[in-house]
Amino acid sequence: MEIKGFVDVSFVDWDGKLSSVIFLPTCNFRCPFCHNVNLVLYPEKLDTISFEDVEDQLKKQIGWTDGVCITGGEPTLHSDLPELCSRLKKIGFLVKVDTNGTNPTMLKELMDRGLVDYVAMDIKAPLTEEKYSKATGIKAEKLLEKVKESIKLLLGSNMDYEFRTTVVPTLHDEDDIKQICRSLRGCKKYVLQRFEVSLGKTTIDPDFMAKSLTEEEMQKFLTIAEKFLPIAKLR
Repeated sequence: MEIKGFVDVSFVDWDGKLSSVIFLPTCNFRCPFCHNVNLVLYPEKLDTISFEDVEDQLKKQIGWTDGVCITGGEPTLHSDLPELCSRLKKIGFLVKVDTNGTNPTMLKELMDRGLVDYVAMDIKAPLTEEKYSKATGIKAEKLLEKVKESIKLLLGSNMDYEFRTTVVPTLHDEDDIKQICRSLRGCKKYVLQRFEVSLGKTTIDPDFMAKSLTEEEMQKFLTIAEKFLPIAKLR
């Protein structure tokens, strides 16, 4: 397993839990607002961390760290993801996987084998080819069908999960949020995340560094989402 980043303690990556975070390289999307530029475009420039080093640190945290978040990049692109999840479970940790939903076959395997305890799936835009292509920076027609399969899989499961949308100026408007929420009716949890311009960080498309949404603007989006999904929340 090619691990390209590790955070030993995080208070923000798993609601209500203290977690560690493992970062895996590469992604099949090129979202213009993505902050993980090197992880997505130039993973070879990043040092590889051995699982043994990660394991040694995690073992020191047994008893006070709840779980491990596996993020990226896109974790489900890695064929050895089930092995990684299994090894983390054997140490004694809960496992959360962040995904863009483009590999429902891998997602189903993780769920069926009990290798994942929580799934956080990004919904980039309304589920149309035009909107998804703009938000992901690729021609999204084929992968969008996979995204829809993953949504259906999670909606029909007993898995603990959340759907989440990073709301980005110039990409999302009120109608977009309405369309997304309509496609997620009946879901257990939906989170709106504010895109933030961060000092010292860039994005795949530098033009997206120009503006963040205000708290007031995010509250308006939440109000719209709550009309369709009362369980919606801001993060």
